[in-house]
Amino acid sequence: MTLAPGLQARLLIMVEKEDTAAKVGSGDVPVLATPRLLALAEQATVQAVAGALDPGQTSVGTRVTLEHLAASAIGTHVEIAVELTEVDGRRLVFGVTARDRETLVATGTIERVVVDRERFLARLAR
Repeated sequence: MTLAPGLQARLLIMVEKEDTAAKVGSGDVPVLATPRLLALAEQATVQAVAGALDPGQTSVGTRVTLEHLAASAIGTHVEIAVELTEVDGRRLVFGVTARDRETLVATGTIERVVVDRERFLARLAR
């Protein structure tokens, strides 16, 4: 498998108390928190390219645009879908959507960059 547009991944979650804005500190309401939604979308992007990266490579997030359009209460099932839409050298661009049945919960893009894991981590030790 190679890095090419069209790679996809989907996550299906049920919103639990731990996923809410009140629990993660991004608000005081018992609905799916935007930071939690973003973390799930990032997780899906990692899954989408996992089989296409060379050994020793990983990807790191560099840019996010996310519009959180609808609230999802505890117990709601939300599907987060990502698709790799652009590959520009090491730069990867993903389209993101999240849906609660027919309701569009969120839409956006996530950009990641492919890096050599060891070199990336070595720079942190400086």
